[in-house]
Amino acid sequence: MSDENDVMSTEDRLIYMANQIARNVTALGKDEAVVMTANHIRDFWDPAMKRRIAALAASRREALLPIAAAAIDRISAP
Repeated sequence: MSDENDVMSTEDRLIYMANQIARNVTALGKDEAVVMTANHIRDFWDPAMKRRIAALAASRREALLPIAAAAIDRISAP
């Protein structure tokens, strides 16, 4: 069994997790998937993780799936 998660940086792991959530709800359609992904991150991630993924969405947006990026924008909006 591979332990690939141990070799990921914290930033890579957060991106992986946000993309994984987005992939899991993609079948719901874009709009609903964005809402579900945003809700999950808002409800289950701690504040430090949310701040860090918001910063990553600004600096490494290309690493995020479009649904994950839109969800992070949604939770980061004032």
